[in-house]
Amino acid sequence: MIRTAKDYKESLRDGRQVWIDGEKVDDVTSHPMFKPIVDARARIYDLAHQPGTQEAMTYVDDETGERCAIGSKPPVTKEDWHHKRRSVETVLDDIRGVVTRVGDETVGEMWALFDGQDVLNEIDPAFSENIRRYVRKATLEDPFHVSANTDPKGDRSKWPQEQDPDVLLRVVGENDNGIVVRGAKFETAAAYSHQAFVKPTIAEWNNQTHSEYAVGFRADMSAPGVKHICRSGFAGRHSDADYPLSNRVDEVDTMIVFDDVLIPWEDVFFYRHTRAASFIRATLHRYSIFPFVLRHLRLADLMLGFAHAGARQTGVKKHQGVREKIAELACYRETINAHLVAAVEQAETSPGGLLMPHQATMYTGRVFACTHLSAMMHTLRDLTGCQISLAPSSATFANPEVKPYLDKYFRIGDVDAEERRKLLAFGRDLLNSDYANHRLTFQLFAQSPPFSHLLAVYNNYDFAPATELMCAAADITDIDGSTP
Repeated sequence: MIRTAKDYKESLRDGRQVWIDGEKVDDVTSHPMFKPIVDARARIYDLAHQPGTQEAMTYVDDETGERCAIGSKPPVTKEDWHHKRRSVETVLDDIRGVVTRVGDETVGEMWALFDGQDVLNEIDPAFSENIRRYVRKATLEDPFHVSANTDPKGDRSKWPQEQDPDVLLRVVGENDNGIVVRGAKFETAAAYSHQAFVKPTIAEWNNQTHSEYAVGFRADMSAPGVKHICRSGFAGRHSDADYPLSNRVDEVDTMIVFDDVLIPWEDVFFYRHTRAASFIRATLHRYSIFPFVLRHLRLADLMLGFAHAGARQTGVKKHQGVREKIAELACYRETINAHLVAAVEQAETSPGGLLMPHQATMYTGRVFACTHLSAMMHTLRDLTGCQISLAPSSATFANPEVKPYLDKYFRIGDVDAEERRKLLAFGRDLLNSDYANHRLTFQLFAQSPPFSHLLAVYNNYDFAPATELMCAAADITDIDGSTP
């Protein structure tokens, strides 16, 4: 059953251990740095119940007849992907910003492991059964699911055994009830989520067949021994009027410390076998890449909208140079959209029988969206000019002694000073604030670093058609010995 906002908030009052800015947090639902994003996630639950948005957010499960969240539905048709896109867009429209780690963008990593059941069966059929059961459970129960991936890592020139072995999360014991894990992981939104899919980051196992670091499991975010140590949030530092995005959609990142945490056997998806760990690393973003790139599209929409609105306010949209820069932003936006549309149109059946977005198209779309984002933000700064970094605060605009001057000098024709101030404040938060810089870095690294993005393109691209075409045109024998 889909939770309500009230259900979700109450579920977070479970005694979880959370720290931020040196303070132990008693209730993440009311703390000023967590409350805005908790409210945003709670709003997603309520959207699933409201008549105007329920159809966009949910579907009726064939087996149970119950309404379930479309974000957690394993995709089997193109319509599933169209529905998922409508769902994400409904959320972002309502929240009026970009939220990434809210569940739909991370549960797909479980579907990737679902595709690896043959690998899991070679290790232990119970692990395969665990993932099948969990995927179904997540579909029906609609938990807020995140994905714990990145480790502290330590000295990367050394194996973890050559330094503090806990720099990478590992299994330190097992008993009849399950495995005991120790280490740390970084994950956005963990402190206000229900559970996490925890898995290793190691890509090269140095010919090891077994390793205590090769482990994947479901972790309860309020389990004994789980501690959330969070970065400082951006919400609450300044007024909503001056920083509308920072105060509405900042997603707080967490270092999750596993201090000898017991993971029940039914929540273990693989253990010790490096082949299973390698499989999930190679396929991790097979499904989650779609909603991730879709968030890039929404960010591009916000930038394009700001560029066009700013040009209209100042009357410079008639200039050729301004039109060219706005067109560059439009090209960026439409190229991302083209990858999303094409990936669904050319969707492929997965090894587990699901429907995954066309892999080469999606991975190349991710590379384009991530690598061009910084340049597009700078293009927008160039187009906007320096005024977004010079505008006084909303409190100054309200001061009766200086308000007449600001009303005079910030007014542009029919656009009064307050409307101009609001646009400049939005642009500052979108491009120049702490939140903006954090978002830029997050979008670049959230699904692994750029070199991994390119490697994913290489590993998922079919080079044969281009090679065969070239060989036929050149009248040469292909490298595999065949004749054109």
